[in-house]
Amino acid sequence: MTSPVLGYVDRTGPLHRLSGVSKLALALGVVIGAMIGFDVRYLAAVSLGSLVLWGMSRVRVRDLAVVLWLVAIFATLNNIGIFLFAPGYGTELFGTRHVLLEGPWRWDVTAEQLFYQSAVTLKYVAVLPSVLLFVATTRPPEFASSLARIGVPYRIAYAVSLALRYIPDVQREFRTISQAQQARGLDTSRAAGLRTRVRNLASVLLPLLLGTFDRIEAVSAAMELRGFGRGRRRTWLVRTPLRLPDLVLISLAVLLVAVPLVLLGVNDGRFWNPFL
Repeated sequence: MTSPVLGYVDRTGPLHRLSGVSKLALALGVVIGAMIGFDVRYLAAVSLGSLVLWGMSRVRVRDLAVVLWLVAIFATLNNIGIFLFAPGYGTELFGTRHVLLEGPWRWDVTAEQLFYQSAVTLKYVAVLPSVLLFVATTRPPEFASSLARIGVPYRIAYAVSLALRYIPDVQREFRTISQAQQARGLDTSRAAGLRTRVRNLASVLLPLLLGTFDRIEAVSAAMELRGFGRGRRRTWLVRTPLRLPDLVLISLAVLLVAVPLVLLGVNDGRFWNPFL
C-alpha cells in the first residue's frame, strides 16, 4: 500500500520517540518565528535546521510527495504573482534600485525584488519541513493529547486527530473504488485522456463522498452513545512523558520566537537590508 497523502509515517526514528508536546512546540516556534521575522539570515538558518531535522527523522521525501508538490506549485505561482503584480515592491521596501535585467514596461528584474522574493520562498522552506515532520512522526492519539496539553479544548483536539486518522482510510477507499470502476470499464488511469479521466473520476468521487458521510455519521453516533463531550476534561491513553531531548526541543522553540523579536530592534523593522 502506498503512503498516505498526509499522516503518520510508521518508521523508527529519533523524532518518533519524542513527545508530541515538544514536536508541537517546535512546529509552533518555527511558524510564529517565520511570521514575525523577515530577516533572510534567520530564515536561512531555520531552513537549514529544518532540512537537517528532516534528514534525522527517516521520513522519506516520497512519503509526503503529494503535499510537497502542491506546496512547490503554490510557492511558484505565488512568486510569479508577486512579480507580475508588484515587480517594484522590493525597490520600494529597501529604498534602492539595482537593475539586473531590463524588461518590458515596469517588469525590470532588480536585485531588491529578487532578494525580497527569496525571503518569501525561504519562509516556505523554513516552515514546511517542521510542520510536516510533526504530522508524520506523531501518532494521531498523541497528536490529540499534545494539543490538549497546551490548552486546546479536547473536543477540537480529538476532531483534528480523527481527521488525520481517516486520511489513509479515505485514500485506501478511493483506490478500491477506482479499481472497481476500472474493472467496469471506466478508465481513470493516466492512459486515458484528461477529459475522460475527469468525467470518470466523478463516478469515483460520488460513492467516496457517500461512504465518507456514512462513516462520519457512524463515528458521531458511537461517540455520542459513549458520552463524548459531557465532561470538561478527559484522560488520554497515549501520553509520552517529557524527557531531556523534549526539554531541549522546547527551549529551541522558545529561542526561535525570541530571535526574530530581537532582530526587529536590531534591523529597525522586519527586514534586513543588505543594500545600504
